[in-house]
Amino acid sequence: MTIAHPQTLTDWLTYIEQQHPATIDMGLDRVRTVAQAMGLGAPATRSIVVGGTNGKGSTVAFIEAIARAAGWKVGAYTSPHLLRYNERVRIDGQDVADEDLIAAFAAVEQARGQTTLTYFEYGTLAALHLFAAAGLDLAVLEVGLGGRLDAVNIVDADVAVITTVDIDHSDWLGEDREAIGAEKAGIIRGWKPVILGETDPPSSVLARAYVLGANAIRGGSDFFADVIDAQHWRWRDVGFRIELPTPALRGPIQLRNAASAIAALRALDKPLPRAAFVEGVANARIRGRLHAFDRDGVEVLVDVGHNPQAARELATALKAAPAAGRTVAVFAALQDKDAAGVVEALATEVQAWHLAGLEGARAQSAEALQARLAGTVAADGSRHPRVTDALQQALRDAQPGDRVLVFGSFHTAAQALQWLETAP
Repeated sequence: MTIAHPQTLTDWLTYIEQQHPATIDMGLDRVRTVAQAMGLGAPATRSIVVGGTNGKGSTVAFIEAIARAAGWKVGAYTSPHLLRYNERVRIDGQDVADEDLIAAFAAVEQARGQTTLTYFEYGTLAALHLFAAAGLDLAVLEVGLGGRLDAVNIVDADVAVITTVDIDHSDWLGEDREAIGAEKAGIIRGWKPVILGETDPPSSVLARAYVLGANAIRGGSDFFADVIDAQHWRWRDVGFRIELPTPALRGPIQLRNAASAIAALRALDKPLPRAAFVEGVANARIRGRLHAFDRDGVEVLVDVGHNPQAARELATALKAAPAAGRTVAVFAALQDKDAAGVVEALATEVQAWHLAGLEGARAQSAEALQARLAGTVAADGSRHPRVTDALQQALRDAQPGDRVLVFGSFHTAAQALQWLETAP
C-alpha cells in the first residue's frame, strides 16, 4: 500500500521502500542528481569513509569514540540497523530523533522530482542533509555495499578505510577477492590517504591507490597493533606509539579495527590528544558484535557475522576464550549467503547446532537452511521456525558453563537482542 502523505517515521520508511523498482540499484548518477538539487556539499569539516567486507561498523565506532573523546562534534552513518532505523544516524553520540529524520526525508522527497531512489539512497541523502546542518567537525560514513557504486561514494572523503576484503555479495561485487577489491577500492581518492586493515590486501586495491597517487597505509606494515598482556596493547608507527587498554568490544579482530581507526584519525590534518585515543578505545561500543549476556550461568553471545570471513573471526574469538562447557550455535542466515562456508569455519568450535528460520526478503525457513547445509556438521541440527524459539530451546538444554552463540545475519542478531533485553 502506497502512503500518499507520510506522517510518522514508520510511514516514511514504508514510503521510501516503494519508490524504486529494485531494492539494490548500484550507481551514483541518480543520487548525485538529487544531492545537487539539495545543495549538499561536504557533510563536515573533515570526513572519513569506511568500506570493507567485515569490521566496518566496529571501525566506525572506534573512530567516533576517539574523536568525541577529543571534543570533536561527530556524525556517524552506519547500516543496517538492528532494532530502530534511528541507529543509522548519530550526532554527538545520540541517535537522531524521529522528527529530524522525517524532516530530512521530506527534504529529499522535495528535491528528487521524478528521480527514483532506493531505500538506502534516501537514507544516505537524509543523513548527509542532517550532518551538513549540524556543523560537524567530523563525519564518519560506512559504505553500504561495495564502494565504487555505493551511494556513500558521492562524498569525497579526506581519508578512506578498507577494513578487509573477502567473499560476500558475489552477485553484485564479483566472485573473487580481486574483483571485490576493485569495487571496494572505488572509495579511494587521488592524493589522499587510504587505510588498509589487512597486511595483504588484493592487488586490485593497491593498484587503484597507485594509479590515483593515494597514500596507502597498511596494517602490519605501516602501523602495528602489538598485544602487551590481557589488558593492554600498543599502537605504533614509525613516528608515534601509544599504550592502550584492550577494547571493550570483544574478539581479537577488534584490535585490528581499533588500529585502523587510529591510523585513519592520524591521517587527518588535525592532531588529537593522546588521552583521546585511550578513552575512545576503552569506551567504543556497538551492539551485536560478540554482545554478551548471562542467563543463569550460561553465556549468550550475539553476533551479526554472516559470511565465512566473519565466521573465521568468530572461531578465533571462541578459541581465545574457551567455555567451561559446550558451545552451542543458534544459526539463521539469509538465502544468498554461503551458509555452508560459515558452518565449516566454526565446525571445530561448536558442539551442537540449532537452525532457525527468518522472514522477509531474501529470508529462508529452517528447513531450507538445513537442506543447504547437507554434508556439514550442522545438517542434523534441530529446526525452529524463529530465532527466539531456537534460542529458548538452546537455553533450556544448556548447563551452567555452557555458551550459546547466536549469529548469522543482522536479522538474527536483532531478534535475539530484542528477546534478551526484554525477557525476564
